Amino acid sequence: MSLVPVKNLLEKAEREGYAVGAFNCNNMEIVQAIVDAAEAEKSPVIIQASQGAIKYAGLKYIVALVQVAAEQSTVPVALHLDHGTGFEQVIKCIRYGFSSVMIDGSKLPLEENIALTNKVMEVARAVGVSVEAELGKIGGTEDDIYVHERDALFTDPEEARVFVEKTGVDSLAVAIGTAHGQYKGEPKLDFPRLEKIKSLVKIPIVLHGSSGVPDEAIKQAIKLGVRKVNIDTNIREAFVKGVRETIDNNPKEIDPRKILGPAKKAMTDIIREKIRLFGSSGKA
Repeated sequence: MSLVPVKNLLEKAEREGYAVGAFNCNNMEIVQAIVDAAEAEKSPVIIQASQGAIKYAGLKYIVALVQVAAEQSTVPVALHLDHGTGFEQVIKCIRYGFSSVMIDGSKLPLEENIALTNKVMEVARAVGVSVEAELGKIGGTEDDIYVHERDALFTDPEEARVFVEKTGVDSLAVAIGTAHGQYKGEPKLDFPRLEKIKSLVKIPIVLHGSSGVPDEAIKQAIKLGVRKVNIDTNIREAFVKGVRETIDNNPKEIDPRKILGPAKKAMTDIIREKIRLFGSSGKA
């Protein structure tokens, strides 16, 4: 199956009231774990690559890995650029085969964010690539993008309405209390704000920084209109735990396959859990 735009997956999720998991990848084992989990759950899935992943693995490697995974898969797979911060980078990803991109102009004033998003939209629309944008600032660290907790600004519902009306963007990432990276305490999501945003914009809402958010909070967010849920940190944690346990139990092991194999299974297991939580099992 060829790569599909995220828009296609989220439109179905919007109609049926569930969310699609968007899982960040950095290497072959993570890509395989994501697709293995989606296949096992018969779920559509979004594989994301951040700026850090592209820098680490290389743009061509990322695209090739995900394209091969999608071709061999029986479930819909999208390849999405996570937190694209510049027009040139976004266009390069589109040129190399991404089926969806995020343009993150959240640090810009509203009108500049709108202008940048529209610039991306003009190119993406012409080639059938879907576009996600962000309004408000999500705390924590995402590769080289850092937002201090006190500077993290929640999304203003009225600004969200104006932004969507002026851009026609396919999905909108909002700041309602989540953060990138590992949480120091339990995150408290602003559900009234999310409900207000959803009442004013009629497109799928995206929740970033969802690793570590309690399951009940995720379920409530989906009930209120979140249709794409981003997961990265939980995958990293599972990977590292799997590697450490294997090395601790077999300190003389030197075969990378025997070290990375259990780590891949650990990642697959956590991704399957998330897919079931998001309600997309059986929706492929």
